[in-house]
Amino acid sequence: MSKLNECSFIFKTTRSILNIYSKLSTLPFDSGALQWRMLRLSTAQPARHPEPITKARNLAYLLFERPELARTRDFLVGFGLKPVEAAPDTLYLRGTGGAPYVYRAQRGKRARFLGLAFEVEDRRALDALSVLPGASAVEAEEGPGGGARVRLRDPSGFEVRAVCGRQPAEPLPHRAPLPLNTPDAQARINDGQRTPVTPPDVIRLGHVVLEVAAYQATCAFYTRTFGLIPSDVQVLSDGSPAVTFFRLDRGAQPTDHHTLALAQGVLPVYSHSAYEVVDADAVGMGQRVLRELGHKHAWGIGRHILGSQIFDYWCDPFGDKHEHYCDGDMLTADQPMGVHAVSRYAMSQWGQVMPRDFTRPKLSPRALYAISQNLAHSPDLSLAKLRELAKIFG
Repeated sequence: MSKLNECSFIFKTTRSILNIYSKLSTLPFDSGALQWRMLRLSTAQPARHPEPITKARNLAYLLFERPELARTRDFLVGFGLKPVEAAPDTLYLRGTGGAPYVYRAQRGKRARFLGLAFEVEDRRALDALSVLPGASAVEAEEGPGGGARVRLRDPSGFEVRAVCGRQPAEPLPHRAPLPLNTPDAQARINDGQRTPVTPPDVIRLGHVVLEVAAYQATCAFYTRTFGLIPSDVQVLSDGSPAVTFFRLDRGAQPTDHHTLALAQGVLPVYSHSAYEVVDADAVGMGQRVLRELGHKHAWGIGRHILGSQIFDYWCDPFGDKHEHYCDGDMLTADQPMGVHAVSRYAMSQWGQVMPRDFTRPKLSPRALYAISQNLAHSPDLSLAKLRELAKIFG
């Protein structure tokens, strides 16, 4: 493509993108419009890989860059994470479980998500990953817990670390789930229900959700490299995937419905990360505490359909969403993948319908240029698909 033709394409694409998003308020959506169609997946991915290089054991931690670490710390402490170590330019935070840390924030010029880390079985798994194209050598892991790691980059550009040998931390105490009175059984007699008015204890990091433009290649990377299994996929009208929920392959040992979810987007961006708390009262108290601290609410409280979690989403000072959840589904490796229609109404059983701005991209000049490039070069994107995604989620 010549420079003149490329500039013309970018101009026309940008105009089309702005036109699509400017008309979102006039685009009707019928929540049952896809239900009559026979649901099918029309693409190669998502699919289990028959011989993955390794099988991840856990989602170890997430990596962020932040221009202001003090504001980052204040939000995360109010959210329920606990600082464990702070270097001049790096924060480490943990839950009450045995992970040495689950959240790493380093000082940088702008607020952005950098990547994620999976725990793998042993040094042999790191050795196998270290020979992949673009992978680092096996190297020492910094931060609490130590260990070793290999650094990779997925097809969407996110850094992905494989870690092993981290020393577990001593679990911290947290309150027990509150006893509930039901019509069939009374657990409390002559005793009231009082939830402590404090940030809820985050037990552990549960999952991360990313939007990607290179959808097929990114799905294939995680299934081949880390053995992730697709639990459920939501499809568009042409059968192509809009959202896939991936879980770990732990064999007969139950694991979370999803540890990673990938959504078809126009840019590779962080959507949200989710952190488990002990019960629904902890989710509710998190909402009270964060509201009183002046933070911005994003969505909730409600209960998801796929995964079943009771959820509540909050924005940190830089606009990145963080989710409290409890009571999620657990699956074994033999559970087959489900295929479902996608819609905003398919995201929760009850509670607030997903807000239209929850997944809407920030259309800066840099973003518009990147979107035009992705539309020109990604086999997973087209203006027709962008129009359908905007109609559903925008």
